[in-house]
Amino acid sequence: MAANSLMDVIGGTPAVWLDRMVAARGLEGRILAKLDYLNPGFSKKDRAARGIIEAAEADGELAPGQTVVELTSGNMGTGLAIVCGLKGYPFVAVMSRGNSVERARMMAALGAEVVLVDQLPGSVPGQVSGGDLAEVDRVAREIVTARGAFRADQFHHAGNTRAHYETTGPEMWADSDRSLTVFVDFAGSGGTYAGTVRALKARSPDLRGYVVEPEGAEALAGRSVLSPDHPIQGGGYAISVLEFLKTCPVDGYLSVSGAAARDAARALAREEGIFGGFSAGANAAAALELLAGPERGGVIGIVICDSGLKYLSTDLWGLD
Repeated sequence: MAANSLMDVIGGTPAVWLDRMVAARGLEGRILAKLDYLNPGFSKKDRAARGIIEAAEADGELAPGQTVVELTSGNMGTGLAIVCGLKGYPFVAVMSRGNSVERARMMAALGAEVVLVDQLPGSVPGQVSGGDLAEVDRVAREIVTARGAFRADQFHHAGNTRAHYETTGPEMWADSDRSLTVFVDFAGSGGTYAGTVRALKARSPDLRGYVVEPEGAEALAGRSVLSPDHPIQGGGYAISVLEFLKTCPVDGYLSVSGAAARDAARALAREEGIFGGFSAGANAAAALELLAGPERGGVIGIVICDSGLKYLSTDLWGLD
């Protein structure tokens, strides 16, 4: 039956086994990929966007017709543009110019007002650092104050991680026929990891969760940040503390280089027909590393966070 609104088709995405990739590398075990790039906004952030707005409505934080503002690398902004548009809230997306242009164009097409913030001097286009994110946050705060807006605040609002606890985790457990032994996720706000791993551990206490960061920017793992700039957009901001991970179980930390994430994203496309982005590649690379090492023979769950269509202007899909 047809849905009454696009809101009703957020989540419930399909999942597939990456048996071809695993077999091609001579590894033992399985990887389950949750295809969240098939959400309406082409990313997992649609879940969090709906979760935050609906929670804010229920709690009275968000008034009818009030403007919503949020910093974004593009995915949360796209999700919020859809949700706010359907619910009648003006939305302002604040994003670094270091993110791919496709994201800004998509948000604008969906009715968002997009404010682009210049990167810090010396920053590399396509590589958004923690410093760049801090500048975006400063601009977002100014807009919230000037317009009396509601700040969606994906790094702190409980609606983010709750959405993944209530939907992503249970869906992945069912998709795997209750066989997952590991969940691994590239850290942005930490909402996906925290919500999903809590839901999975509630069903299987022995399940292990791993957080992925870019090589050279492993702040969450407690290492010195040697290279805060990297091409894996949407996370890895070299922030040492994420609100959602403060009390969340983490069984291990992994690092993935930009090159490894790129190679894995391309392999997903060629070998499995999955056209994902950089963070999807990071998740796949980390899962393969685990099967080659401490989780040999395990059943690992990952999320295909967003679509490769959002990176056509980057070197992820450059012809070489």
